[in-house]
Amino acid sequence: MGYKCLLVDDEEEVINAIVRKIDWEGLGYEVPTYAHNGLEALEMAEGDTPDVVMTDIQMPYMDGLEFSRQLRKLCPGVKIIIFSGYDEFEYAKEAIKLEAEEYILKPVNSDELSSLFTRIRESLDKEAEERQSIRKLSRYYAQSLPLLQETFYSELVSGRIPQEHLAEYLLNYQIDLKGPVYEVVLIHTSSTLAPEGLNPVLLGISVRRLAQERLEEKWRGKFFSYQGDTVMIAQMDDSRQVIELTDDCDSFCRLAKIACKAVVTVGLGMVCTDAMDTVHSLEGASQAVSSRAIYGTGKAINIMEIEPEHDSETIMDESGKTLSEILRRIRVEDTIDIPLEAGRFVDSYSQDLGTMKLYEFFITDTMSRLYRFAQENHLAIEDVFADNTIGKALPDVLEFKIMLTDILSRMQQMIGDVRSKGQKSFVLKAQEYVAAHYNEEGITIEKICKNLGVSSAYFSTVFKKETGKTFVTYLTDYRMDKAKEILMTSDKKTYVIAAEVGFTDPNYFSYVFKRQYGITPSKFRTRGEIS
Repeated sequence: MGYKCLLVDDEEEVINAIVRKIDWEGLGYEVPTYAHNGLEALEMAEGDTPDVVMTDIQMPYMDGLEFSRQLRKLCPGVKIIIFSGYDEFEYAKEAIKLEAEEYILKPVNSDELSSLFTRIRESLDKEAEERQSIRKLSRYYAQSLPLLQETFYSELVSGRIPQEHLAEYLLNYQIDLKGPVYEVVLIHTSSTLAPEGLNPVLLGISVRRLAQERLEEKWRGKFFSYQGDTVMIAQMDDSRQVIELTDDCDSFCRLAKIACKAVVTVGLGMVCTDAMDTVHSLEGASQAVSSRAIYGTGKAINIMEIEPEHDSETIMDESGKTLSEILRRIRVEDTIDIPLEAGRFVDSYSQDLGTMKLYEFFITDTMSRLYRFAQENHLAIEDVFADNTIGKALPDVLEFKIMLTDILSRMQQMIGDVRSKGQKSFVLKAQEYVAAHYNEEGITIEKICKNLGVSSAYFSTVFKKETGKTFVTYLTDYRMDKAKEILMTSDKKTYVIAAEVGFTDPNYFSYVFKRQYGITPSKFRTRGEIS
């Protein structure tokens, strides 16, 4: 497939001559398409982006310089050639501003044109080669990912990853660290108790491989080396799985003694629900390993078992962070599974509280956070909570799961409705603006977006999604419908009708009408129908 070229000139015989005289296929191009003016060319470029555009300057409806400015916004990478019968310095200066590849004068010599299109093809080929080099770099990046990921894990548990950059790192390094519950596991291999003659480094590698075989899949473990030891970030669905994880690590220590002839002590840190808090979990795991002098080597030591006091304020703080994340996701997306998330949340914290007083505080704190979220997002409090209020008797865990699921589901629905209405609202406003101002010449997407307070890119995406048409097509269709209506119900002159539907140039109005319906306005009035 060759490169795509678009020729723009109101003199069709000029275009035909250029098409005939150049060996397009031999130069590496498809046979060019062509347009008769800038407006028509813009529409064609929007539908099928060209690689190269060659345009005349003097054309009706929109000259070549204005067309080039608009095209540069629409297709930033396009190569533009400007040719004209006018040897004026101002035109050449404007062409330079537009970063045109060439400014040439008519009549155009076929050899000169062939040479020019050859240079441009070589430029396009070079750019394609550079993109290929980027693909090679991407392959190299993929090969480097394991090392980059290990470095990331080490930085994370050291507290050197900023919270605001965490999501970016996870995306760039293709890391799945969704938890929702985390615990750092520190695997320490004794070098002083290593078998005689065996390199301690090789022994450590052997232990790590065995740990990955036994623990990685089940616990969705992320393994890396840290200060001479092996570390695993374990991921769990429920904090109550800590006992099972500890038992698995203890079994691993016994297996390492048999399989690798290694004395391995595994330390497990505090459970956390935020990946950023793994720095504290590592501290606990290190303390646990250091406690081997008291509790013995060759076993798993969980810091939560040797230091069982768990501050209730810490639990509430962690539960608040988890609930905040659920609410954040409700605010920005529609795909969150509310029953699943609500169930996980209640299970993760209600079982760790121990006393009814702390359980009551957990429920009250959760309801207060929900109330503040509803207020901050201007949700009707009575509609959000309905009958879900706390009476004299506290709900049990199952009842509170059902209550929380209902409240979060209502919030999700209400925020989704607001989001959807917001999009439909500005599309409707744009349509109302067209209905009120279609007879004005200067209607542009930029003017509409300034009026609505949204970006052009967002407006164009949502408008086409809601209406099935680009804004320009919608405006043209609306004007043409109005023109048909006036033609059928009045005897007004064509130039009068053109002005009434927003066209200052009656010739261009007739051109667009015929392009739209295949018939001129005067013939339509005579026939009273579209063929």
